[in-house]
Amino acid sequence: MGYPTAVNDQITDAVTQSNVKVIGESAAVALSNLYQATSSALANAIQNATFAQQQSNLIHQATTTQGVNLIYAVDTAAVADAAEKISRADIPADTITAILLKSLMNSPTPKNPYGP
Repeated sequence: MGYPTAVNDQITDAVTQSNVKVIGESAAVALSNLYQATSSALANAIQNATFAQQQSNLIHQATTTQGVNLIYAVDTAAVADAAEKISRADIPADTITAILLKSLMNSPTPKNPYGP
């Protein structure tokens, strides 16, 4: 003690000990706050990644469904005609692709089965 006071020595010691306790625990409290903030940020990042993956899967599924619908909507006669031309000819793959695309482009526009 620096100088004598009218306060009881036991009270002074109790206050000093509680102040030392707070100072001693401050590092642990600060570190635990850091850990909690970090774990919260990581949990949010994982939730965002999961949500983005779910949305991506929905988009891929819708795209695949739309592609299958387009394949089914193509006129089968145009595909059969292109297949027949390809089977009769001894031509390279690039020409086969060109014939198939031309045949499909010349076919009438398919109707949308889901409305106008």
